[in-house]
Amino acid sequence: ILAANLSAAFWFTQDVVTGMKARAFGRIITISSGAGLNISLTGIQAYAAAQAGVIHLTRQLAHELGQFGITVNSIAPGFVRSNASTERQWQSYGADGQQQLIAAIAMRRLGTPDDIVHGALFLASDYAGWITGQVLAIDGGR
Repeated sequence: ILAANLSAAFWFTQDVVTGMKARAFGRIITISSGAGLNISLTGIQAYAAAQAGVIHLTRQLAHELGQFGITVNSIAPGFVRSNASTERQWQSYGADGQQQLIAAIAMRRLGTPDDIVHGALFLASDYAGWITGQVLAIDGGR
């Protein structure tokens, strides 16, 4: 879990930074999780720790890479039914648990992959040129 989440983010950013430095421009957007900001709904400590690590890696890289024109931000999605794992998790809650989860979200709905994409497009755009080291929680107001 740590390798798939934290180590992968570390090695990926190390790989792209050289080219970004040469161009004096770049946008790095990591995908963390609300579990890195709050208590994990899954109860999987390694996942929550890895996501908190991705968030801190993002902040550290932003500090180190800003002088090269590179912004580094993270998106922390709320619950999105986007893959087999999250679908199994959703089903495990049962009808009552699903309703409780939705009731705890200000928007009273789950997120969609498009919700996450729109945040990434913003962070990659010129509109976010002076935003770095930030975590954008896209979670419907959880």
